[in-house]
Amino acid sequence: MSKTGYTDLAKPSPGGAVRTSPQFVRRLAQFMRECWRDRMSYLFLAPFLLCFACFIFVPVVIATLLSFTSFDGFQFPRFVGADHFIYMLTQDIVFMKHTLPNTLTFAVIAGPGGYVLSFAFAWLINQLPRSLRDYFTLALYAPTMAGATALAVVWAAAFSGDAAGYLNNVLMRLGIIETPQLWLQDPDSLMVIMIGVTLWTSMGVGFLAMLGGLQTVNTELYEAGRIDGIKNSLQEVYYITIPSMKPQMLFSAVMAIVGTLKAGAISTQLTGLPVTPKYAGHLMTNHITDYAFIRYEWGYASALSFMLLLASYGLWRLVFVLFGSKEEQ
Repeated sequence: MSKTGYTDLAKPSPGGAVRTSPQFVRRLAQFMRECWRDRMSYLFLAPFLLCFACFIFVPVVIATLLSFTSFDGFQFPRFVGADHFIYMLTQDIVFMKHTLPNTLTFAVIAGPGGYVLSFAFAWLINQLPRSLRDYFTLALYAPTMAGATALAVVWAAAFSGDAAGYLNNVLMRLGIIETPQLWLQDPDSLMVIMIGVTLWTSMGVGFLAMLGGLQTVNTELYEAGRIDGIKNSLQEVYYITIPSMKPQMLFSAVMAIVGTLKAGAISTQLTGLPVTPKYAGHLMTNHITDYAFIRYEWGYASALSFMLLLASYGLWRLVFVLFGSKEEQ
């Protein structure tokens, strides 16, 4: 301890060189011994850690640094400070008028909606006999496996603007409309279609995690709950099922957040256009793609990506407050 009451990790020697404190040396030696003792564990973790560093950590750091620069991919980055963020919130009319409201609308409806549907269908499938569960699980998970192919073929054909489109054909046969409607080119209907398609493909990994979590709930808890006064299935879900599968609920919520915020290709796959009519389906990732790969303004695109990262982190913390344990928070 020094005279001021603090431990000095490095003290200057009389000759001017820095002398490392014995406490720091002991801690460093202990850390190295622990690493050597657990070397096999670190060896197995090495592939994941390398991939995480190369494809997630390093790109995030580089994007964060580029967000404070003006960079077009050819010239050396020029530091501009917070100019991109000021421009984003004050002068980027497309971002403030279309991208931000569209992203919020899409995220608020498609995210929680897909999450609730995943839990509801997982709970219903769990009530079925074991011989039928696999078939219904495959039927609900199949649209997620189809992915972009289903979007490009099935839904684009369903909402095609000519008389051969499935929706137009049915509505014209029923006499509801007289002429084919351009559903995917109509700004008033495009967002509704995007949300509907997203909900249809929302039975992904989170759905399987919830289904697995439901099958691990101890059935004796339900019997004890009936003795304690639980009268219906809704009370069982609220008081027993959800508290018993919080890890799976947390994982599914995180996957729903990531899937919703990174959604953007859905609008281009449905319309076949890089920019949707009147920016009706222009989401945050579409705005990033516009500036990064069409305008080559990588500095501003990095600033948009940084804002998306902050939004993801904020929602992630909210999810941990709702479903995480006190130790995880």
